[in-house]
Amino acid sequence: MEGLDGAPTQPTKTMSDFLTVSREAHDALVIAAYQSRGYNDEEAVLGTKLAAEAARHGIRTHHALKALHLDHLFGSAIGGCVPGAEIEVLPSRFPASEIWNANKKLGQAVAYRAIDRAIELADQYGIAQIAVDNAFHYLWGGGYVMEAAERGYFAYTNCTSTLAEVVPFGGKFPTLGTNPHSWGIPSQGANGFPIVMDWATATVAMGRVQALKREGKQLPPGAAVDKNGQPTTDPNEVAALLPFGGHKGYGMCLLNEIFGGLIGGSLPTIRGRENADKSEKTTMAFYFHVIHPDAISGGHFAKGRSQIENLKAVLDDILGHGNENAMLPGQIEASARKASDAAGGLHFTLAEIAEFNELARELGVAELVGK
Repeated sequence: MEGLDGAPTQPTKTMSDFLTVSREAHDALVIAAYQSRGYNDEEAVLGTKLAAEAARHGIRTHHALKALHLDHLFGSAIGGCVPGAEIEVLPSRFPASEIWNANKKLGQAVAYRAIDRAIELADQYGIAQIAVDNAFHYLWGGGYVMEAAERGYFAYTNCTSTLAEVVPFGGKFPTLGTNPHSWGIPSQGANGFPIVMDWATATVAMGRVQALKREGKQLPPGAAVDKNGQPTTDPNEVAALLPFGGHKGYGMCLLNEIFGGLIGGSLPTIRGRENADKSEKTTMAFYFHVIHPDAISGGHFAKGRSQIENLKAVLDDILGHGNENAMLPGQIEASARKASDAAGGLHFTLAEIAEFNELARELGVAELVGK
């Protein structure tokens, strides 16, 4: 079973493979790391919140190690992300739509604010969208739509990825990002947890490649190619990724580039890279869409059911008829969250804790202790 961005999540390992780290200790270390790079308190807290929620839900590809690594390679160290930057809300003639210039602000801080603002607009207009230009990666898109769903709203987001790492269907050179899509459905009243569909449009996320490299494991066949364009399962040899589902995954991957191009993003092959032409843009683009459930209710459900009762009836029908062992998107993540909360902390492998503690020693702060 795959997790929210197409990567196998915690249930592919046994619980004995993980140690529990207190969330307080984790958050203190990650906040210190962000602050050491010049991020203000709000940015550090929101960057850490997203990382902790990813770990809490078993998302092994987008927790703090990936976030800080991404910032080191493409963010605050080289000007790709600007600590303390302010969001500029641009003029729009559409009251339920806003266009933001993020000015390279930390992506997680931008994304959480965008979800909050879209919910405010959806409360007023039933539906809302926020388009964000000049952005820096927001990491786990599922975390934002899940939060909106838990607050009772339908939510969707997509973004262009930091780099072009995916080969288009029928091609041989990477010209697309891994380009995730994320949907959150407020279904917890029907099935006990929000339905969250969230995946990279590559067969695996690049974060999964990094995780497998860290753990000394191989990629599945058909996921990546080496520098010569030949298939490889060795994470150390990966030069580019392949879209999932052939032409279908390619179409979804392409959609993000189209959204990005319409919002203000430029060429995928120069994104995230230094460019001698200073009139070009190398930043990402985000898109957020939130719907109030009342805005899509026809109000006439069979047998006098309410909207949420009708959703439950639909889900029960889908999972009935001998399909009782089928799963809903977000179910694995809900189980991982339950396990994390029961253990009283966040689950990490020994290799991950060792990497966190290298960072702790560099910062001169307390190391993480796994139990």
